Amino acid sequence: MNYSVFTQDVGQAALELGSVVEKLCDRTGHERIHVIGHSLGGLVARYYVQCLGGDVRVDGLVTLGTPHGGTAWSRFAPRWLPPGSIIAQLRPDSPVLVELEQPAPTCQTSILAVYSDLDQLVVPARAGRCEHPDLNVMNVMVRGIGHMSLPVDPRVAKLAAEHLRGGDHTVPPSSPDPRIRRPDCRSESSPG
Repeated sequence: MNYSVFTQDVGQAALELGSVVEKLCDRTGHERIHVIGHSLGGLVARYYVQCLGGDVRVDGLVTLGTPHGGTAWSRFAPRWLPPGSIIAQLRPDSPVLVELEQPAPTCQTSILAVYSDLDQLVVPARAGRCEHPDLNVMNVMVRGIGHMSLPVDPRVAKLAAEHLRGGDHTVPPSSPDPRIRRPDCRSESSPG
């Protein structure tokens, strides 16, 4: 699914994603699918699984360069922007990001959040981490990959494929790459 460059609301885009997912499940006969989202698309997908019940349809979610913690760049946007504008929603203290901090104890989707030390849009880099005590999340920082290169980097593709294949959050790369930092895991069996 592609969302419009004129998208102005994470929640509305998440509803549209939900419609696409339902149609896909109906067409294929699968009850649950995997979703990969880049940048804002990852935040839309997380909102869908965490706030709109999409976790019943999405088994695994991979986010690439997603501003889970907002981005410092949004602070440079004019304050006169409407509070619901997409740029305002990417401020670290926005209502959308505050909503994503709310408890989500029943969310069933496993999440892999891949972020980079060289991401030019998700600033600071740690804002690309998905930090939530109720979610089954693995955060992996890759080194030396820019924002737009995350979806096409072979190492990132391998991490995503391994996560979606296993879904158990034991995804370290098969051969150590000095540019990929070992993941930290948060799951029900290992306290955060």
